[in-house]
Amino acid sequence: MPDLARPLLRVLSLWRGQWAWLAVGALISLASLATGIALMGLSGGLVAGLVAGTALVAPVVLRALGPARVVLRYLERLVAHDATFRALADLRVWFFRGLAGSAAGGLGFRRAGDVLARLVNDVEALDGLYLRILLPLCGAVLLAVVLPLYLLAIDGTLAAGVLALFGVAAFVLPALAARAAARAGRRLTTSAAALRVAALDAISGLREVRAFGAEGRMLAAVQAREGALLDAQSDLQARGARAGAAAFLCGQAAILLVLAAAALHGVADAPAAVAGLFLVVAAFEAIGGLTLAGTQAGHAAAAAARVLEAAEAAPPVPDPVHPAKLPAGSALRFEQVRFRWLADRPEVFDGLSLDIPAGARIAVLGPSGAGKSTLAALLLKVAAPQSGRILLGGVDIATLAGEAVRSRVAALSQLTHLFDDTIRNNLLLARPGADDAALWTALEAAQLAAFVRALPDGLDAWVGEGGAKLSGGQGRRLALARALLCDAPILILDEPCAGLDADIERDFMADLNAVAEGRTVILIAHRLIGTERLDRIWRLSAGHAVAAAG
Repeated sequence: MPDLARPLLRVLSLWRGQWAWLAVGALISLASLATGIALMGLSGGLVAGLVAGTALVAPVVLRALGPARVVLRYLERLVAHDATFRALADLRVWFFRGLAGSAAGGLGFRRAGDVLARLVNDVEALDGLYLRILLPLCGAVLLAVVLPLYLLAIDGTLAAGVLALFGVAAFVLPALAARAAARAGRRLTTSAAALRVAALDAISGLREVRAFGAEGRMLAAVQAREGALLDAQSDLQARGARAGAAAFLCGQAAILLVLAAAALHGVADAPAAVAGLFLVVAAFEAIGGLTLAGTQAGHAAAAAARVLEAAEAAPPVPDPVHPAKLPAGSALRFEQVRFRWLADRPEVFDGLSLDIPAGARIAVLGPSGAGKSTLAALLLKVAAPQSGRILLGGVDIATLAGEAVRSRVAALSQLTHLFDDTIRNNLLLARPGADDAALWTALEAAQLAAFVRALPDGLDAWVGEGGAKLSGGQGRRLALARALLCDAPILILDEPCAGLDADIERDFMADLNAVAEGRTVILIAHRLIGTERLDRIWRLSAGHAVAAAG
């Protein structure tokens, strides 16, 4: 059980910003449960009392409890669900920040389908942690105190027996179900992630799939993962059904105990016995979902572990224990850098040496796989060379904190993403505290200010998912404005015009020559189109940089 509880407790600690909402929701839930239990018990007592010619409770009390129950149930749904949505929103923001802090360019080297599965499937699996697990568990604790206290007035043995059955149904069976479902929960989580990865890979690579006639193989792969997911879901549901059946039998046994006690004590205690019977029925009905919650806990624990594993991953290049002071200069120098991504892969760089003076404009050319993007990763300190040094202002970046290095380097790549949000919020990702004046300055520099001013909502206009409401050139200019907003003295442009037509690419690069004035510009590309003003062109070949022009 500790292995299951640990990731769930960690997730709860991340919700501390919403603890007030969660606590209010729990209190309203308990008040609603107490009102419902009281309503059932008093109703039973009133019915039995009328039959026996006595009155245990005035009908006016029931008239008050009925509307109170309805109001409390409504408030419980309203507040508890709102608290859950707030907590999950905080969790998603924390998760994305964790990804951004542990990898390059936000999502780094993780597969997009896996990231999406963790951000959507795994986080959504945690929405039941509060509503379906914690709130019913709090109610079960309340009932475990109230129920035997009432039954003690009828018979001590009855109270002990019902309490034992209630404990088994409310606590023991859910715990056993959670333990038994842990493996099924892990299967369900990984199967759902695998299906999303396969589907997203098939959709994003549809052009290549059709070009090579691989539709059948891709469809078979997706269907195989779908089958694995259905098997995992069936397994989890079967475990929950078995636990639910056992809990139901406990409830029926408790009812038999109450009836047996009523038969032993005779008609004189019939109203109290009927009230007790109604209480037992209501109590076991209230905890009826806990066994299913136990099976869901196994799924939620696996989902929480995946979310935490991704968001709390150590940065690819750990910071030094005592980071050096960031130097004033921005000159870059590669000294005999050797690097490979994996031990069993060939070297990308084999003694790479390169000088980039502050304020220089250089281009780094080469075919795919030559190491152009690796060069950017090394400069951003999301990868570290196996030997050699990379100097920033004369200081080895291995002695500097990663955040400090990245404060000097802004990157604009072909994979830069625009979120389905406003222009303002897309820009603020680069500098959260920037005011409107700074945003307009960046847009002016990127030659996009006139377009934004012409929009009805200006900075608050929505760009659509991936910038769908913008043209290709406008999307690139918005990404450039975001990079320029960083105010970093070094600007890396990794294939910034990928996917744009020749005219848009020519206009974009011509504007870039003006807006990047005074910064060090490192243009990484397959080719040049002739409009760039460059101080030096380097070509990557066989792990070395060869000067192509002076």
